[in-house]
Amino acid sequence: MELVTADDVRAAATRLQGHVVRTPLTAGPPGADFLLKPESLQPTGAFKIRGATNAVALLGPGQRRSGVVTHSSGNHGQALALAAARHGAPCTVVVPEGAPEVKVDRIRALGARVVMAPPREREAVAGELARSEGLALIPPFDDPDVIAGQGTVGLEILEQSPEVTTVVVPVGGGGLASGVSTAAWTVHPRRVRVIGVEPELAADAAESLSVGHPVTWPPDRTGRTMADGVRVGLSERTFAHLAARLDGIVTVTEDEIARAVGVLAHGARVVAEPSGALAAAALLAGRIDTVPGRPEATVAVVSGGNADPGLFARLVAQG
Repeated sequence: MELVTADDVRAAATRLQGHVVRTPLTAGPPGADFLLKPESLQPTGAFKIRGATNAVALLGPGQRRSGVVTHSSGNHGQALALAAARHGAPCTVVVPEGAPEVKVDRIRALGARVVMAPPREREAVAGELARSEGLALIPPFDDPDVIAGQGTVGLEILEQSPEVTTVVVPVGGGGLASGVSTAAWTVHPRRVRVIGVEPELAADAAESLSVGHPVTWPPDRTGRTMADGVRVGLSERTFAHLAARLDGIVTVTEDEIARAVGVLAHGARVVAEPSGALAAAALLAGRIDTVPGRPEATVAVVSGGNADPGLFARLVAQG
């Protein structure tokens, strides 16, 4: 399988200028030896706007008029809805039943049509809508244009902190980790390591990389984690990228995720949903070595901030 290249990521960065926020590197919580890349500051609250915008920008005029479709638990759906609206394209999002209401409401508010489906069927439903209605399918992660767009997170980090040696990213479907590891591997080969993080209760990527092929965990198993944005497994495409370029993957407990959400809010003034706090959770729990006294050497990507208000309030209160 042909992998995304550094040139693909650089081209995406050019297309994204003026459409996404070049998020800063900010201080981590007090006493922490790492910086934060708060993608929660994006207009839709997550890094997903990068990949969605790049993919829509590459569509032809006729396809934009017909519209786009995707399947998403929330963040990619919001991102595609906004990217499509900016390009005058109709958008349909197939959302799994049980997705956080706050995310579904925001998708609708951005003008997209929402179609609910059982979690196991959302991808199939999106595919059928693409075929029957002539829509362009833009998946959340299993797409080279989406991966290239997510890789711009890595490019920015390398530009903002020349001293960085480790970038820590959440892993769900693997699009962000694929893109960031591509930027690190192809721009600064063997100098910057990229470590993925996922919940213990949805550790399908860790198992996949361990056994050497994609392993799928059923929704009733991954649904146990509060990190709803990473309840999906790797695709063949993202597995190929991570197997070739990711330097390692660690897991965190639900308690560690909850603590990270509170610490980020109280200690760094950063709003993060549980999925977005995974990288910080691993660092705060000591799962990944840092360089004492050199926070600029390690960057944790805060991948999203679209937290369910009730859950966020409870986690922050606990922290």
